Amino acid sequence: MMESKELKYDLYIGAAPEKVWDLLVSPEGCRQLFFGCELQSSFEVGAPYAYVGPGAGGDATIHVYGNILTFEPHQSMSYTEHPGPSYYENHEELETRVSLYLELVGNSTKVTLVNDNWPDNHPGYSKAADSWVYILSNLKTLAETGKTLDLGW
Repeated sequence: MMESKELKYDLYIGAAPEKVWDLLVSPEGCRQLFFGCELQSSFEVGAPYAYVGPGAGGDATIHVYGNILTFEPHQSMSYTEHPGPSYYENHEELETRVSLYLELVGNSTKVTLVNDNWPDNHPGYSKAADSWVYILSNLKTLAETGKTLDLGW
């Protein structure tokens, strides 16, 4: 049996789950965390979503898209994830799953992110591994200080 690839991250943020959640789903928070993109969705289970923002296809480039699998505000969400059409010709075949969990620990939030179900032929695995570290580090900094990281880019 072949072992499935998985990216998993745990971190603690000195902010309430509601604040962390808002940064992850609100247009303002998403733009700061996800490279200028907004998360567009009704957030109903089964509904489509897309991260849309500046990129190779102009200001409305679809960077990532899929369907909402679970959505419990301030607690958890999961969704299928495909790279946008401008990234790979076979983007429809390149599906992974992202699951995000928030848990109140004292006056802080434990964030667990799991990006799994990677197909063997997915060319974006290492880029995703790097991107999640940046996004989650930025989430922690933004929630705790109100500012994003200055990485000189």
